[in-house]
Amino acid sequence: MTATATSSPAAEASAPTQLTMAGALNAALRDAMAADDRVIVYGEDVGPLGGVFRVTDGLQAEFGDHRIWDSPLAESGIIGTAVGMAMYGMRPVVEMQFDAFSYPAFEQMVSHVAKMRNRTKGRVTLPMVVRIPCAGAIGGVEHHSDSSESYWASTPGLTVVMPSNPADAYSMLREAIESDDPVVFMEPKSRYWSKAPLALPVTTAPMDRAEVVREGTDVTLIGYGPTVRTALEAADAAAAEGLSIEVVDLRSLSPFDDATVSASVRKTSRAAVIHEAAQFGGYGAEVAARVTERNFHHLAAPVLRIAGFDIPFPSPKLEEYHLPTADRVLAALDTWEWDA
Repeated sequence: MTATATSSPAAEASAPTQLTMAGALNAALRDAMAADDRVIVYGEDVGPLGGVFRVTDGLQAEFGDHRIWDSPLAESGIIGTAVGMAMYGMRPVVEMQFDAFSYPAFEQMVSHVAKMRNRTKGRVTLPMVVRIPCAGAIGGVEHHSDSSESYWASTPGLTVVMPSNPADAYSMLREAIESDDPVVFMEPKSRYWSKAPLALPVTTAPMDRAEVVREGTDVTLIGYGPTVRTALEAADAAAAEGLSIEVVDLRSLSPFDDATVSASVRKTSRAAVIHEAAQFGGYGAEVAARVTERNFHHLAAPVLRIAGFDIPFPSPKLEEYHLPTADRVLAALDTWEWDA
């Protein structure tokens, strides 16, 4: 099969309209499938139902069940077949449905998806995207609210990204599908219904770059995915108390954009990182280490981590206490000696 012309409807800008993150992802899949008939989509319930979160709504009716279909309930099989399809020139986009559902595919991801290019000395690439709805704040029980990003980010050979807003969701998914290497595309479930005015197609910063989404002078607060909004809420609250917080949205967890993060930290001289996953061994530990190693002589205080507790994800009644909040961010910042 060959790629169709990219001057399809995907390339014609639309008028700005309010679009949710789920809607932006849906549009990105539609435009990618229209632009390239090698792009196929499959996973659990992604066909007629349109996915649990309706991200694939309407796509099977438009493109047919030979381009998008429901897979068996077997995540290792989903990934294994995607590897074979990608090796033979297709560009599969597969959905894991929920973060913790991806664990049965762990061996395939680590042993094959991440290593194929290296194993074949670059002769075989795997242009595939693994979509993983992730994180909490939706009232889900265990297996439906995990933050598994550290597993994937610590696996060499995988690109791991997580958008925090509709514009990035569209642009980064289009870029991920066009990549010749495997991309783990993590989608924060609690942000699926966040809205922004968009004129599609939209192109934001490259998916391997972090972005400063709020300027500040006193503290660099580093977040990604669901915690970017929390960081911005903390910055709003801190401003009322005379504290200027700069917020950095990482966007890409692997590779890590050291240049953007370090530039911000060297400006503010203080840094904190916020994420939903447990603190011990969490992604924030790597962020804190990198920031410290590269900016030690510019830091006025240790790098802080604000995270979920070191427990399995709790029941829905308790998740509001488990997940980081703006108040917890401000309380953590108060532990610094500000005269140092």
